[in-house]
Parts: sequence; C-alpha cells; structure tokens
Amino acid sequence: MRRPRAASADRTLRDLALAVVESADDRGVAPIVHAGHPVLRGVATPFDAQLDDAELAALLRVMRATMHAAPGVGLAAPQIGIPLALAVVEDPGMGSTDAAVVREREPLPFRVLVNPGYEGVGDERVAFYEGCLSVPGYTAVTARHRRVRLTGHDETGAALDEVLTGWAARIVQHETDHLAGTLYLDRAEPRSLAATDAIGARWAMEPTPESAAAALGFSLG
Repeated sequence: MRRPRAASADRTLRDLALAVVESADDRGVAPIVHAGHPVLRGVATPFDAQLDDAELAALLRVMRATMHAAPGVGLAAPQIGIPLALAVVEDPGMGSTDAAVVREREPLPFRVLVNPGYEGVGDERVAFYEGCLSVPGYTAVTARHRRVRLTGHDETGAALDEVLTGWAARIVQHETDHLAGTLYLDRAEPRSLAATDAIGARWAMEPTPESAAAALGFSLG
C-alpha cells in the first residue's frame, strides 16, 4: 500500500499533466519551458501509473506534437513543465549529406522512453554542435558517448535494452539527461557557445566542429 504522502504526490503529478494537456493549443502543442525554470533542474519522478492508459496516450500526443512544432528530435516531459520520467524521440535524419555520414545520423522512428537510463558502450566519445528546445537561440559543442546501452520501458510497459550508435545515441543521452536535471550546457565546451545566427548556424551545419574550434579557440579533446 502506498503511503498517503506518495498518493498525494501522484495526484499532484496527474493533475499537472492533465492541466498541461488541457492547455495545449488547437494543434495539440504545449508551451516549452526554458532554462531557469526549476523543473529543468530537478530529478523527474519515475513513471509508475500516475496516469491511466488514456491519460498517458493524451500526454504523449501532446509531447509528440510539441516536439514536431518546435521543431526538434526529442522532448522530455520536464520540458513542458511535468517532472515525470517520460520522453519522446524522433529524427527524420539528414539524408546522404556529408554531415549525416560523419555524425552517423540515420532516421530514428518515433518512440517513447519511460524511465530510461543509459550507459556508455566502450570509451569512444564524439563531439558535435548540439542545441536544446529549452535553451533557444544557442548551440554548443558537446562530447558524448558514441554508443550507449539504453534501458527502460516503452509506453506499453515492454522492456527496452538495446545499443544505439551515432546521433540516435546522442538524442537518447540528451533526453535522458533532462530527466536527471541536466542540460546539455552542463556538458558543453564553453568557448564553443554560439548564437544561432548566421555564424552559429554555419558552425552547427558543418560536418564537424573543427573550423569552429580553430576560430573560437577550444579543444575537441
């Protein structure tokens, strides 16, 4: 039996989630909270049936619509103000461009991550420009594991235990970090920080950050 305090906390989370769903616009899009909001710095509560199946499905629809509208390739529940350990990811990829090949950016079909965790597979780390929907207007070089083992569950309760490589691994790390109160800027190379204006966009679109490192004076490790 759950303690009354835990049950009360679950009701609060449920009410908050339902309020966010209810407040979504006619496209099903919710506002994204930005850096400085406390929800982005807390550890998300593990999902444990705080929402029933229909309520969870409605929340996931809002999260997916919000991710697409931004547009982005991942969104964690804290980014719309809900401290639950849920995330959605989806990436159409970058086709056959040089950047796609170097970054190993293959299409990632839509999927839901429930209580996800990851660990690096091997010692290899790769550094590329990365951005965040909760830190609009900026991008920075962030070194991450090239390969990770993803664990957790999907929205049906099926267990996840798989190895991801390249950009898919980066997306999973980024979104799972959100659930631990970590922003990509906590892991980024400070001197690489660039506004997403003409210059910053150019750095972010180059296959590797080598030109940016030379121009801005930072090391790629």
